[in-house]
Amino acid sequence: MSVMQTSQLKSGLVFGDSATEEYVYMPASEFGVENPICIYETKNRRDDVTLDEALRLIRVRSLRPTKHPRLGESSC
Repeated sequence: MSVMQTSQLKSGLVFGDSATEEYVYMPASEFGVENPICIYETKNRRDDVTLDEALRLIRVRSLRPTKHPRLGESSC
């Protein structure tokens, strides 16, 4: 698990790819929670995922910090 990416998710940074319209982020309501839930968004879906799964998706999908169409650069 990437400590840096974990920290970035926990601070509200949005990871994604605007070309494929995929985004991973942690909603502000999950900040400070022991086992936070993150959101994985695609064109047609929005799923809850664990923090570990969010980090895996960031890695395997090569998602980078980006600007979300509704949220902007931060989920806060």
